[in-house]
Amino acid sequence: MSDNTQIENRLKSLESHLKEEMNALHDVVDTFRELDEVAYNLGFIDREDSFATRVSWWPMVSVLGTFSSGKSTFINSYLSEKLQRTGTQAVDDKFTVMCFNGQKQEMSTLPGTALDSDPRFPFYQISHDVKDIVSNAGHRVDSYLQLKTCASEKLRGHILIDSPGFDADSQRTSTLRIARHIIDLSDLVLVFFDARHPEPGAMRDTLEHLVAETIDRPDANKFLFILNQVDVTAREDNLEEVVAAWQRSLAQAGLTAGRFYRIYNADVAMPIDDATVKARYESKRDADMQEIMTRMEQVKDERAYRIVSVLEQITREIEDKLVPQLSTWLQRWKSRVFWTDVSLLVLILAVLGVIYGTVSPDLSMITGLDNVGLGILAGVIVVVLAVIHGKVSSAAAKRTLAQIEMQVMDERTRDSLMRAFRKNATIFKFSTNPKGWGDYARRRLSGVRAKCGEYVQRLNDRFTNPSGKAVEAEKANG
Repeated sequence: MSDNTQIENRLKSLESHLKEEMNALHDVVDTFRELDEVAYNLGFIDREDSFATRVSWWPMVSVLGTFSSGKSTFINSYLSEKLQRTGTQAVDDKFTVMCFNGQKQEMSTLPGTALDSDPRFPFYQISHDVKDIVSNAGHRVDSYLQLKTCASEKLRGHILIDSPGFDADSQRTSTLRIARHIIDLSDLVLVFFDARHPEPGAMRDTLEHLVAETIDRPDANKFLFILNQVDVTAREDNLEEVVAAWQRSLAQAGLTAGRFYRIYNADVAMPIDDATVKARYESKRDADMQEIMTRMEQVKDERAYRIVSVLEQITREIEDKLVPQLSTWLQRWKSRVFWTDVSLLVLILAVLGVIYGTVSPDLSMITGLDNVGLGILAGVIVVVLAVIHGKVSSAAAKRTLAQIEMQVMDERTRDSLMRAFRKNATIFKFSTNPKGWGDYARRRLSGVRAKCGEYVQRLNDRFTNPSGKAVEAEKANG
């Protein structure tokens, strides 16, 4: 089965899912296909890729954080099931994808292959990505992912993901890179920190990856920063000081907005003897937990709007960011090729001028060739110059690609630009206007954005009725 067939099978599976779960967006997959075609013509994606795979079609909440920050205990409490192992030693070392199983009461644990081979899940064919994003190519998807199912109603229609801790140096790079993929797919990201370690300096790398990279994201509001196990601060009654310390660390990472949610699990909490302190801590915990639970319950409705938002964001990213950046890099490449060609041509002409002026003005005398032979010689020289131009063009392209790789920080943008640049950087490319870009492509992107507006109206109609027409029609018929 070809990759192109695989991606089409996944898109068809998404269409079936939408008809059952989100009929208001039943035709949005066709709009993604339209956007894919534009991006493929420009070279930003391969034919076997689709922007539809950048968004989870299931409402998805991911739980990330530092080692032993209470993520698994939080999940077990939320599900009212002992699904995840807890403790300082007995922790899962994989990303655990949890989903609802209404057919069986017992819990099941399945290998990562169950996710990799099922197009209904947002991790379909993720083994292809794992090969690219992990340093050890010998590791399989089962080394990083597992699927757990249970009958908790909290999982009905949702996907919940628990991450391994981020403090194991041997796997930190691989874990963080897979975490980025999961973050992109998630509707809500709960980032846990351990209040038992009030000095966050040791977590600087984690803060950089889990916090700093969220600042410029258009969906930054989906991140909730949770300071867990705050009951340990009750003895000194210094919760505000601990929270302030973590907020300063976030500020150093560049995040000045947002706040920490302060929680702890009453079942495993330290006893709080002072009744006044206990009441204050419980009040803060309950208020913050209520906000977290509300956000988790809202992801299903937010999911539909996020799908449309992602669709619109990608159209604007292509038109306002990727195409201008690609044009700039093509201009730099063409400029290098032009001036190198000019320099070589001037050098060749200078050498020929010296020969012509000092040896003989009669080329036939120099070469010993008649007019036909001179014509052939001229043709050979043109071919040689074309070969030299090709070598110059290739060398300039490699240099430009190296600069793109070094200077473009965002991984996804970098990959798209490098792919499109390779498509455009050919010996016969004379324009800096990217292939596939023009009025037709602009009209297609504009059409996609117009459809996004229609989708939002459909979604709004589930909750609002500004015109009141439906109500008036019901009254007329009643």
